[in-house]
Amino acid sequence: YFSGTKIKWLLDNVKGLRTRTKAGEIAFGTVDTWLIWKLTGGKVHATDYTNASRTLIFNIRNKMWDKELLNILKIPEAILPDVKKSSSLFGKTARNVCGLTKGIPITGDAGDQQAALFGQGCFADGEMKNTYGTGCFLLLNTGKQFILSKKGLLTTLACDAAGNPVYALEGAVFITGAAVQWLRDEMKLIRSAAETEEWARKVPDTAGVYFVPAFVGLGAPYWDSSARGTITGITRGTGRSHIIRATLEAIAYQVKDVVDIMQKETGRKLTSLRVDGGAASNSFLMQFQADILNLNIIRPKKPETTAKGAAGLAGLAVGFWKTASELKKTLAAEKVFSPRMPKARRTTLYDGWVRAVAKARLRVISKES
Repeated sequence: YFSGTKIKWLLDNVKGLRTRTKAGEIAFGTVDTWLIWKLTGGKVHATDYTNASRTLIFNIRNKMWDKELLNILKIPEAILPDVKKSSSLFGKTARNVCGLTKGIPITGDAGDQQAALFGQGCFADGEMKNTYGTGCFLLLNTGKQFILSKKGLLTTLACDAAGNPVYALEGAVFITGAAVQWLRDEMKLIRSAAETEEWARKVPDTAGVYFVPAFVGLGAPYWDSSARGTITGITRGTGRSHIIRATLEAIAYQVKDVVDIMQKETGRKLTSLRVDGGAASNSFLMQFQADILNLNIIRPKKPETTAKGAAGLAGLAVGFWKTASELKKTLAAEKVFSPRMPKARRTTLYDGWVRAVAKARLRVISKES
């Protein structure tokens, strides 16, 4: 990510590197570029639009390496890879590379979150997915519309039904699954992440407890690095189940923070959210997510959507699937969670979350004596 300043540092600080760039001995690339280079035996130096968009030196409006930024950072364009659409022929494998047969076409290349978006079948404007991992990554396809967020969302490139570049908004939540790991590893409240669903169902609600897992600050839409983890509303009656349930609910609240901003800034009324990642298997969390968002939550039968997206892009390029519509038929839902919480209850719960976040963002100022 944000490779531009790293390239500049290397060129400025590694003795002889700039001289070697002039001699054509140096090439830059993201991880996919390096893999393609190695797989093709050094014959292909390329990347795709989604990976290029995260380098800090690619203009996502005109979809070219940004000459102004390259000039500012003193990066020669000659060291940069060719940029191609995500579903296209990048090259073919060389003989005896990783034990592979010579001539296997390399036809799918995308960043992990954009691949997951494609793997969820979110090819069209207004479709979105959320990956529940250590953190959460929510992407909304905005089609040909370039939307510059005023609330901390990232404008990036994703893929349309043919693997061509389109725009998307991304919201990053720093701590979600990591909060469950904290319950397990540091607090010893659970033995495994899967136990959280059983514990959460033992109580009807959190009894007013909110957990804001701002272990490393807060991501979108707050972007507050000084915020710190906070548990509020504790009483003598607070027990293990309340804390565990509050942790799962915090994941859903943070996703709502991002979804609400996406709806406001795009003017779109979203109707569903496709989900993947480890925590998507938690049915309590998914139902609460549907309730607090007032949206249908669609959980796929096959949760490895990043790999599926990369395979889909590759398959379209070689004609394994003729069209994206044909590919979309493989996107069977394992379960759809529909909202059933009354509006008044949903509003009350979220208002409590907003107040809890405000407490987590309070700055303590100390004076030297």
